[in-house]
Amino acid sequence: MPATLIRNAELIVAWDASEKRHAYMPDADLAFEDGVIRFVGRGYDGPADTEIDGAGLMVMPGLVNIHSHPSSEPMNKGLLDEIGSPGLYNSSLYEFMPIFRADSEAVPDCVRVALSELLLSGVTTLADLSVAHPGWLDLLAEAGMRVCIAPMFRSARWFTKNGHVVEYEWDEKAGVKAMDEAFNLIQRAEQHPSGRLFGMACPAQIDTCSPELLRDSRAEARARGISWQIHAAQSVVEFHEITRRHGFTPIQWLHEMGLLDEKAIIGHGIFLDDHPSTRWHTDSDLGILAETGATVAHCPTVFARRGITLKDFGRYRRGGVNLGIGTDTYPHNMLDELRLVAYLARTQAGNPRTMSTTDVFDAATIGGARALGRDDIGRLSPGCRADIVLVDAAHPRMQPRHDPVRSLIYAAGDRAVKDVYVDGEKVVGDGKVLTIDFEQAAAHLAEAQKRVVGNAPTQDWAHRPVDRIAAPTFKWL
Repeated sequence: MPATLIRNAELIVAWDASEKRHAYMPDADLAFEDGVIRFVGRGYDGPADTEIDGAGLMVMPGLVNIHSHPSSEPMNKGLLDEIGSPGLYNSSLYEFMPIFRADSEAVPDCVRVALSELLLSGVTTLADLSVAHPGWLDLLAEAGMRVCIAPMFRSARWFTKNGHVVEYEWDEKAGVKAMDEAFNLIQRAEQHPSGRLFGMACPAQIDTCSPELLRDSRAEARARGISWQIHAAQSVVEFHEITRRHGFTPIQWLHEMGLLDEKAIIGHGIFLDDHPSTRWHTDSDLGILAETGATVAHCPTVFARRGITLKDFGRYRRGGVNLGIGTDTYPHNMLDELRLVAYLARTQAGNPRTMSTTDVFDAATIGGARALGRDDIGRLSPGCRADIVLVDAAHPRMQPRHDPVRSLIYAAGDRAVKDVYVDGEKVVGDGKVLTIDFEQAAAHLAEAQKRVVGNAPTQDWAHRPVDRIAAPTFKWL
């Protein structure tokens, strides 16, 4: 691949190796070749086949998203925004999400819509937690993004017959079979010719997996040297179910089984033993997460819709917990998610100093990279992958730009993202996705949603019409 030089950028969010942190470097150059960053600094005098004028540009590392569900969540837009089960502590997991699931024809368009939104908001590495679907690997490779596939498997499915009791239907043999298939798929991803796919083990939810499935998947992930992620401490229902079964909180039970370490990721990790909604007789969960080195994948939007949130991001960080950020739901806009992380943390803590923009940007870059076992992404430094975002620092939404990253997160958002490179290949140019027909995928998804909505009452335990489940904002005349 020819060498590319970004000459005299207005600002580079560069990696300061001596301090092990990001730093602002004005009036600087960045060169990359063969998918690798070769130079970050001033006065580059090496070869360059292509030169980009860096005037008016902020160059920053691509964002790392460690928790998302691209194959299903875009279908829920306009449906799940304001609904949750009152009898299940306002969660939408058990009663409503299953009835709006995308059909097989819609899944590719769900993925294309989600990945387009992610690329446009500066995400270059994504963890895709999905049920395996036909053509999954090639579909991800088509987008040009770096993707950690996490094929979900479980021993049981959950359901409700009345909106206030969750039941579980167990099939442990099917869970083992799905786990074996998941590891085979991960191996195929690592061998994919794109070179941008890798894998992570993902037993779906702590309450739907047998102890044996959890232990076996963790052992196999350790043997392969890959990360392991599970949804845990994500709902009050789940917290009570695990304490009922085992006499431990979800975090304590994972720890008792020896499953937590620096390559373990807890999807959400909200309901700890000291959370006011689940106050337990112990006070150790936060310390366990910190001592074991486990990561919490924080995804605020999906919970904020139901009046639920982590308490709080700053407290976890000060407690020594590694944090990464994900877009668990629509819209798949990472910059919007970062803004909400900051605002919710400050309101929950009742303290505007509980966390800083530095903290949230670190979580979206080096925190996520650490969780995925990568030290070559999430930072701009020689030897790292050329996963780069060019921000239009002259964009009106960036003005004034006393502190450009703050202006990006709190004001401009994805509107100021100009170009995105993954492995040195341009995947977004002038604010347009170059690898996916975003408009076509969105149009197809709109048609698919009509099918899903039409079928939803047959999937619902009470056979309610959709307008009763998700009442429209205004009456249709």
